[in-house]
Amino acid sequence: MTRRLVVGITGATGAVYGLQLLRRARVLGLRTHLVVTPAGVLNAHHELGLDRRALEAEADESHAPGDVGACVASGSFDAAAMVVAPCSMKTLAAVAHGLSDNLLTRAADVMLKERRRLVLMVRETPLNLAHLRNMTAVTEMGGVIFPPLPAFYHRPASIDEMVADTVERVLALVGADGAQPQRWQGL
Repeated sequence: MTRRLVVGITGATGAVYGLQLLRRARVLGLRTHLVVTPAGVLNAHHELGLDRRALEAEADESHAPGDVGACVASGSFDAAAMVVAPCSMKTLAAVAHGLSDNLLTRAADVMLKERRRLVLMVRETPLNLAHLRNMTAVTEMGGVIFPPLPAFYHRPASIDEMVADTVERVLALVGADGAQPQRWQGL
């Protein structure tokens, strides 16, 4: 059976992470289920020139954020993991407080309740105390907070290389076979 990966894209900056995650997951043979918030669509359009249809074409299946009856809203749906890339502070807060007010936050809640891997690629700086407390709450519930901070030890030559390596690190974290992040080899 092909492993399933739920991908959420919110309105935080960094839509390229979600796009590249979808593309790389396809190469690795993961079946992707995408949920994009309205703010995520606006941001993808602003940053990448993509509309909802173009984003959804990158996934195997897509679900409207208001469709709380979609398959990814149930613990009986066998998804290996979920990654929210990028994850806004609003979405982080909703997940931290169990506010399953749309399909994306409901799917994240399902990952936590089923003890499956949930990775939130949070995007905001500087962080205020509410952000930090929400990150702590999600971590205590078993989620992984993964700000998409680039590694420089492999000397990336472009933004594309930094994004690609970050995506590979996330894919390795969710257990995707074939993920190839740059590994620190020591001095």
